[in-house]
Amino acid sequence: MVRPIKDRLVAFNPDVSYFKPRGIPLMELEEVVLKVDECEAIRLADLMNLSHEEAGKQMGVSRATFGRIVQRARKSVADAVINGKAIRIEGGQYRLVDDVRLFLCRRCSQTWQEPLGTGPPQECPACQGTEFHRMSENTTEKEPS
Repeated sequence: MVRPIKDRLVAFNPDVSYFKPRGIPLMELEEVVLKVDECEAIRLADLMNLSHEEAGKQMGVSRATFGRIVQRARKSVADAVINGKAIRIEGGQYRLVDDVRLFLCRRCSQTWQEPLGTGPPQECPACQGTEFHRMSENTTEKEPS
């Protein structure tokens, strides 16, 4: 039996769902579909310059799985650009996550928020300590950062 695909965590919901070459009516164009999780993979790898390992963690997948997602995404974008096709962004196996993360400093008990997609913080904003943990989404239980 095939293992079900687990949801990819997506922190960016694109406002635009179509890109097309200028001057050609949409009905005359072929199109490629870029899944929302593939769009997120391009954002993390190519726009934010995260390593595949870091980006995979943010999406809740392994480094290898992230590599396959971003490879499919780049192939779709290349096909559209080289062959003059429209790109439609939709679908995929994903779950939108909150746009902020909550952290707790073990040293001074300070809590603070960081935007999702910015990578781990370097230090506590209150005491500049590095002994902090990310708080779980659903509870106040601590997780390693």
